[in-house]
Amino acid sequence: MLTRLCLVLIAFLLGAPSAALASSYSYFNMDETYSSNSAAFTKWNTMLARFSQQQKLPEEKCGQVQYFPCRVKEWTHFLNTQRDKAFDDKIVAVNDYINAFPYVTDKANWNGDDFWETPYEFFTVSGNCKDYAIAKYFSLRALGVPASAMRIIVLQDLNLGGVIHAVLGVYHHGKLEILDNQIKQVAYADDIYHYRPIYGINEAGWWRYGPRSGAHFVHTEEAEVITHDNSVASGAPDENSSNDDRGEGSSVKSSSLRHPG
Repeated sequence: MLTRLCLVLIAFLLGAPSAALASSYSYFNMDETYSSNSAAFTKWNTMLARFSQQQKLPEEKCGQVQYFPCRVKEWTHFLNTQRDKAFDDKIVAVNDYINAFPYVTDKANWNGDDFWETPYEFFTVSGNCKDYAIAKYFSLRALGVPASAMRIIVLQDLNLGGVIHAVLGVYHHGKLEILDNQIKQVAYADDIYHYRPIYGINEAGWWRYGPRSGAHFVHTEEAEVITHDNSVASGAPDENSSNDDRGEGSSVKSSSLRHPG
């Protein structure tokens, strides 16, 4: 017991995200603050607007319009095969289907740091972690899963020194399940110890995650990363925090997270 307390104290004093701290505590066990004001998330909102327009294109136009690949027909066919499946079977099938696409960085696709792709854009050029999560989100929306049951969750991977990552979180029977391009299986959030959520977002709003009252092994930098704001509406994290370039060996630290203004 004394040895464990000493290890926690050492990690606390070092002030760096630690896989050792994460190994015995799920950071998904957090308090959350909801806001319906997601105006600060411009990349998410512009992605939603582009996708709304893309969905209006007639199917026969596939392959003739930029970012409207005929692979969308394959996606539609796949979704149709899943409509009558049980919920658990649907999320596993969607996770497997989207994870089969190759990982491609934003720099390679868009010559930039952080671009939020629509599913149609993802099916054209593939993408990175957030793009997998978005494609899974809209796949499940098409299968009847309500937005209220899902969130794109931006987080830190403590096993990689705090690299920024994104996953899809799905609530079912009171449990949060994680669909992740880095993990083959759909996993319960409570069983994941190396991810530390920063914020979640869906079509209705966004959630800021913070340490749960009485929780243990909370790192001191968490207050800086998760609660560094004066109000929920004005303190939205920068969407650049969602950029995951682990494919190029990036080692984004928690101190690199940026906030607007």
